[in-house]
Amino acid sequence: MSEPKFLGYRCTSCATEHGPENVRYLCPEDGGLLRVILDFDAVRAEHSPRSLGMQEERSLWRYLPLLPVADPGQHGTPLRAAGWTPLLRPTRLAARLGLQKLWLKDDGRNPTASFKDRASAVVVARAREIEVAPAVTASTGNAGAALAGMGAAVGLPTVILAPRTAPPAKIAQLLVFGAQVYLVDGNYDQAFDLSIEAAEAFGWYCRNTGYNPFTAEGKKTAAFEISEQLARTTADSPGEPPERWRAPHAVFVSVGDGNIITGVHQGFEELMALGWIERMPRLYGVQAEGSAAVAQAFASGSDHIEPVRAQTLADSIAVDLPRDGIRALRAVRESGGEYIRVKDEAILAAIAELGREAAVFAEPAGAAAYAGLQAAVRDQRIEADEDVVVLITGNGLKDIAAAAKSTGEAPVIQPTIEDLARAAGGLHGVSGQGGT
Repeated sequence: MSEPKFLGYRCTSCATEHGPENVRYLCPEDGGLLRVILDFDAVRAEHSPRSLGMQEERSLWRYLPLLPVADPGQHGTPLRAAGWTPLLRPTRLAARLGLQKLWLKDDGRNPTASFKDRASAVVVARAREIEVAPAVTASTGNAGAALAGMGAAVGLPTVILAPRTAPPAKIAQLLVFGAQVYLVDGNYDQAFDLSIEAAEAFGWYCRNTGYNPFTAEGKKTAAFEISEQLARTTADSPGEPPERWRAPHAVFVSVGDGNIITGVHQGFEELMALGWIERMPRLYGVQAEGSAAVAQAFASGSDHIEPVRAQTLADSIAVDLPRDGIRALRAVRESGGEYIRVKDEAILAAIAELGREAAVFAEPAGAAAYAGLQAAVRDQRIEADEDVVVLITGNGLKDIAAAAKSTGEAPVIQPTIEDLARAAGGLHGVSGQGGT
C-alpha cells in the first residue's frame, strides 16, 4: 500500500491553504474549520474501485490511500476493526414504508458500538504519528468511548470530559477502557469548551468534532463503504470487485454537532471527484425537535445558526450550538437534501420498529435517522424505487433506559403453565391446552 497523499489543509471559510505541519486544528487566519487536502490525481493514477475491492482488509483501513495517515499497523486490535460495518436490507421495514430498496448501515457493530469509532481510529493514528499524548475529547458518551477504546488498543492515554447527565452505560464504557474520566457539572457545550482550553493549557491532543479536521476523515469512510457495498450487493456478479461504485439516491443521517453528515458528504464528494460514483446522494439531516439548531437555520434559509437549549432523550445529538453546523448545513443544501425534525416520541417508536422488524438495536440518535425517513415517506419526499440508506449510528445497549421506554416492561408471571397460557393467550398457536 502506498503512503497517503496528504498535501495540507484548506480553510472552509476563507479558502486559505496551509501545509500539513503548519497547523493542527483551526485556520490561523480566521479561525475557520479546516478540511484535509489529498492529492487525488495521484490516488486516481494508482488506485481504482477494483484495486481497493480486491483487498482482504475488512475495516475502514481498506481506504488507506484516501486517508491522510500512514498505515497504523495494529493488526488484530480494535483499532483495526473499526468500519466495514454491514449494509443490511430490511425487507419487512421496506414493505411497511412502501420502498423497494431500503438499506440500513448498522454502525452499532463497531468495536465500541458506535459510528464514532471511525473518527477516533483515524485521530488515534494521527496522534501516534505526531507523538502527542494524551488525547482528550468532550463527549456525551460515544465519542469518548470510541477515543478511549481506540486509545486502549494502542496504549494511548485518553482524557474524557462528559456531562454528568450522560447515560451510565456510556460512562461505564469510558472507565472500563481505562480513560481518565471527569464528569462536568454542565452540558456538552461547556465540556467542549473546557476540553479545548485543557488541550491548549496542557499540550494534549484534542479529538473534538468540529475542531480536529481528522475526525471528518474517519467519518467520510462511511460514504466509501456504502458506495462499495451497494455496488457489490447489486452487481450481476457480487463476488467480483466492481469497476465502479454505486451511490444511493438518498442517505438519512442523525445530526447533533454536524460532523457526521459533514464527513459523509465529504466522502461522497471525493468519490465524485475521483469519478468512482455517478451521482451525489441527497443527504437528509435528522434532528430531534428539542435540539434542532441546524434544522431551524435550514428552514429559515439562513447561513447563521442560532444556539438552542437542547432538550431531547437522544443524548448523542443533544447540542446547544453545533460545532460543525455551518458545514452540516452546506452538506444538505449542496446535495439537494433537506433537514427533518422528529419528536422524541417518534424516536422511541423507531427504536421499537427497528428492533421488531429488522433485528437492529439502535440507540435514540441512531433511531432518529429512521424516524426521519418515516416522516419523509409520509410527506412523499422519497420515490418508491430509489436506493435509500439509513445510517444507524449507535447500538441500543448504550442507553438501556431509552430502550425500555420504547417497549414497556415485560410482565411478571408465576412459574406455572396456566399463568403462562393466560399471559400469552394472544400469541398465535397458544391454546392453553399444552402440547406434544
